[in-house]
Amino acid sequence: MKIDAGRFLEDLDKLRSFGASGVGKGVVRPAYSEADMAARAWLTSRMIEAGLRVQTDAMGNLFGLSEGPSLLLGSHSDSQPEGGWLDGALGVIAALEVARAAREAGGSAVSVVSFQDEEGRFGVTTGSAVWSGHLAQDQADLLCDHSGVALADARRVVASTGAVDPSQFTGFVEMHIEQGPVLDSAGERIGVVSDIVGIRDMKITFEGQQNHAGTTPMHLRKDAFQAVSRFNSELNERLRNVVTPSTVWTVGHVSLHPNASSIVPGRAVFSMQWRDGDAERLGRMEAIIRSLANEIAEGMGMAVSFGPLLGLEPVAMDRGLREALELSAAKHAPDQWRVMPSGALHDATNVSRLMPVAMLFVPSIDGISHAFEEDTDEADLVTGVRVLAEAVASLK
Repeated sequence: MKIDAGRFLEDLDKLRSFGASGVGKGVVRPAYSEADMAARAWLTSRMIEAGLRVQTDAMGNLFGLSEGPSLLLGSHSDSQPEGGWLDGALGVIAALEVARAAREAGGSAVSVVSFQDEEGRFGVTTGSAVWSGHLAQDQADLLCDHSGVALADARRVVASTGAVDPSQFTGFVEMHIEQGPVLDSAGERIGVVSDIVGIRDMKITFEGQQNHAGTTPMHLRKDAFQAVSRFNSELNERLRNVVTPSTVWTVGHVSLHPNASSIVPGRAVFSMQWRDGDAERLGRMEAIIRSLANEIAEGMGMAVSFGPLLGLEPVAMDRGLREALELSAAKHAPDQWRVMPSGALHDATNVSRLMPVAMLFVPSIDGISHAFEEDTDEADLVTGVRVLAEAVASLK
C-alpha cells in the first residue's frame, strides 16, 4: 500500500477552502451550514472517484462504502464556530487516502466516514451518537443550538439515501490531531491512544428578576448573572477534594436575557461541561454541580432549572487495533511516539458501542486547537497517514 503524500495534502487543503475564514488557516464550517454541505458534496465526489459507494443517513453522516466486510476509517468534517483546518478534517482525508491506496494495491477493504455534528452544535458528537444507537433520532431532533434552531429543522438540508448497517464493519480507526501540547512539547510525532475520557454536558438556567439597572438597589436585585458568577467562583473549591489533576470542567457559553446594558438580567443560561476518565467521579461531580446551583438559587431568591444531561462514558481502545498502530508507529517514527490518553472527546467513543475502535494522534503545534491558529507540520501529517496505512495493511 503506497500513500500518495501530494494527493493527500492537496485534498486536505481543498477541504479547508470550504468555510475558509480568511484568518490564517482557520475554518468556519458548523454542522448543516452552507459551507458544511458544500464540503460534504465535494467529499461525495472524491469518494465516488475512489470507487466507493456513497450513502448519507438522515443525520447527514456521510459514508464511502467498500463492498463486503471492511474496516471503517474517518472522523468528522464540521468545525467549531471558529475552528481549525485539521480538527476532524484530517481523519476524513487520511481515511480517504488510505482507502484509495488500499484499492490501488488490491489490499484490505476500507470504508470511509465523515460523521455529522461532532463539534456539538446540537449536542455531544451528535451524528455518531445517533448512528451508534446512543441517542434516538426523535430525541436528537428536539435538541436546539444556541440560537434556538432545532436539529429537526437544521437537518432538512440533508438528502438522505438510507441508513448504514454497522455490521458490515470489522472495526473503526480514527486519526486526529492531538489538540494538546504533549507531543509537540516532547518533540514526538505520533501518539497511539490508550483510552478516551468521559464527558458530561448540560445547560443550567437561573431565573431572577429583570429590572431597571439605574433604580434597583443592589441589595434588592435578583441578578441572574450574579448567580452565574457566584456559581463559577465557588465551584472550584467544591470540587477540590473530588477531582484529579487531569479532571477538567468548563463554563463555556453564557446567554443573558434581555442582554442589555441598562437592564438587570432576569435570566441566565449557561453551559456546564466536565470531563474525566472515571465514570464514578463524573457522577460525583454532577451531584456537586446540581447541589451548588440549587444552594445559590435558594440563597438569592431565584429559581434554577437543569437541561438534559448529555454525555459519554470513558472508553478503552481495542488491544488488537492499538497494537497494529503501535507497531507501525515504531517503524515510521522510531523513538518519537508514545501511548497516551485522549482528553478530548471523539466519535470513536460512540462507535465503540458497535465495534472495536482505536485512535492515532499527530502533534498540534503549540498545543493549539479549536482556534484559527490550529496547525500541524506537513511532515507530521504525512507520517501520521503512513502509520495509519501500514497498520491497516497489517490487519487481517
